[in-house]
Amino acid sequence: MHIDGGCHCGYLKYEAEIDPEAVSICHCTDCQTLSGTAFRTVVQAKKDSFKLLTGEPKIYVKTAESGNKRAQGFCPECGTHIYATSVTDPQIYGLRVGTVRQRAQLRPTKQGWCRSALDWAMNIESLPQSPKQRPA
Repeated sequence: MHIDGGCHCGYLKYEAEIDPEAVSICHCTDCQTLSGTAFRTVVQAKKDSFKLLTGEPKIYVKTAESGNKRAQGFCPECGTHIYATSVTDPQIYGLRVGTVRQRAQLRPTKQGWCRSALDWAMNIESLPQSPKQRPA
């Protein structure tokens, strides 16, 4: 599936070919902290199918619990996280689904690091819903 996306301010734009069945949720504490929320949703894109169209991302390298180093690519202007990939030889880019224009078509097919999941994040169906922000 062909996708395109970018950061909140428009400085970074990209396109990629992805497998829509390769969408996953990560509940690790690194993803919680880096995303500023309960989990992160990603879709994988192979190196030769990911193309940055505009801008140059800022890279932050984090070391995972395993010791692996991951390059986090984000917008230097607005801070939107775009991807994570290997530091030494990027072959796969974990694109942040929230930055994909076609995100409504990308349903997660699996979850990982569930031992770190926040209890409430595993079932939010019963929470009251509102179609948009409620007035103050």
